[in-house]
Amino acid sequence: MKNNKKLFCRLVSFYQPYLGMFIADLVSALAVSGIALVLPLGVRYIADNLLEGGNAQPGSIGRAGFCLIAMVLVQAACYYFWDYQGHYLGAKIERDMRGQMFRHCEKLSFSYYDEHTVGDLMSRITSDSLALAEFFHHVPEDILVNSVKFVGASVILFTINRQTTLIILTFLPFMLAYTLYFNKKMGVAMGQARESMSGINSQVEDSLLGIRVVQSFANEALEDEKFTRQNQRFLADRRLSYHSEAQLYCGMDTFAALIPIAVVVFGGLAIRKGAMSLSDLLAFLLYISYFTGPVQSLVNTSRLLQEGKSSFRRYIELMETEPAVQDDPDLVEMGNIKGKLEFRHVDFCYGGGEEVFHGLNLTVEAGEYVALVGASGVGKTTLCALIPRFYEPQKGQILLDGIPVEKLPLSTLRKSIGIVQQDVYLFHGTVAENIAYGRPDASREEIVAAAKQAGAHEFIEKLPGGYEADIGPHGVKLSGGQKQRLSIARVFLKDPAILIFDEATSALDTYSEKVVQHSLEQLAKQRTTLVIAHRLSTVLGAGCILVLDENGVCERGTHKELIARGGVYASLYKASMEL
Repeated sequence: MKNNKKLFCRLVSFYQPYLGMFIADLVSALAVSGIALVLPLGVRYIADNLLEGGNAQPGSIGRAGFCLIAMVLVQAACYYFWDYQGHYLGAKIERDMRGQMFRHCEKLSFSYYDEHTVGDLMSRITSDSLALAEFFHHVPEDILVNSVKFVGASVILFTINRQTTLIILTFLPFMLAYTLYFNKKMGVAMGQARESMSGINSQVEDSLLGIRVVQSFANEALEDEKFTRQNQRFLADRRLSYHSEAQLYCGMDTFAALIPIAVVVFGGLAIRKGAMSLSDLLAFLLYISYFTGPVQSLVNTSRLLQEGKSSFRRYIELMETEPAVQDDPDLVEMGNIKGKLEFRHVDFCYGGGEEVFHGLNLTVEAGEYVALVGASGVGKTTLCALIPRFYEPQKGQILLDGIPVEKLPLSTLRKSIGIVQQDVYLFHGTVAENIAYGRPDASREEIVAAAKQAGAHEFIEKLPGGYEADIGPHGVKLSGGQKQRLSIARVFLKDPAILIFDEATSALDTYSEKVVQHSLEQLAKQRTTLVIAHRLSTVLGAGCILVLDENGVCERGTHKELIARGGVYASLYKASMEL
């Protein structure tokens, strides 16, 4: 009960920023339904005077007609405001919810994205927010309008002829029970369809992001088979939804057809007995839709409720997912970051799997240039991912300048670290925009200087448009080496205290590698630098080489010292020379 109340309060809270617009919208809807109740009475008045030999003068009938026309015009104006502003209100709430979900997704930790697809999140941000916009706009208005029409029509018709009104009302419990039963079935099917649509989005994302791999292996048929499987599942769920929907609408239309027949039959008998006039029968026929309409509208309202309930559940599920990495309540603000790093008895594993580190102890002095080497899978990249708190260790502490990293604001910590990853990611836009991602307020001169430091300026100038050249989605218009140099330029521009290069020069040719390597060495002066390298030839000049194995750091020293020791590093270097 408390949980439902909490959800209701959270639902209502979305109206608060637009309370004035929402109230005006409901007032307009109320005016539309109120005028709709009065119009049949005006028609009945005119019918009384024309069809039953009334003594009213033509002028009075004309004035009555003019009043009805005036009410229709007022109703039209209110309906315009209700329809336009109501939908606009729903769109505003949709925008707010979409923004909330996107900003929350930005805060979620790497561990969340290890378990969830981007396609599913896109479905929540787009499809679910759209369904909720319809819910926020239509449901309150439909409930208000249909309640006013139903109650108002019941009162009016009771005053005209009680017996005929009761006959109409006897249909309503059956209509309501029928609607609720098939609506429940339809709601289950629609929830399944929404889940299967998320599966389609995930499959499309996976296949199209990897389209180059798909085509290079000529595996279009395999991807088509996987997509067809998801698509067929969606069709099956949709079929169940449409089947329940057809049963629902078919029954409602049948009830809607039976009620006028009952009114005409029983009303005709009442006229013969003198218990009802022809104008009364006309009023009954005009008001019938006010009885059947609300119940028929309940079908659409119920559909919106089901879709809204399913979408809101997914929204709450996402928004209540706490980021695994958050700012500590007791933060410590740092001044000038020097860059000393310490790992103290650190244990870490991914998602409850095998431990990557157990009791890892490591100290990297400020300004030290350290290379991390070792066999694949020993945790070189993981070690570097723990420093900016992309993941949290299960035990132990990581310190920056003697302060636990969890005590530092995430923004401060991550702004002090520059990372060039092995898999380069560039954004759709221009060369300048991608370099400036390292510091969005940078001037063109600073962007060009960073590009020169990364050895990228020469090839950029040869591009059509130079720094304003569009690189396409994920930089598809650039070569692997060009993309790598842009990502390095991004970090040069950021100018952080700590540098992490995860095989940063792997995609460069020999000449470009030498240019970038020289620039990296210049940049690394007086900065803490961690370089992950598989090609040992790139770290021969490192001031310190850390060798990792399954037990953590097993060797430490310069290239010459480690070769002379004849241990793990010497074996790795010998193997690399034999390739």
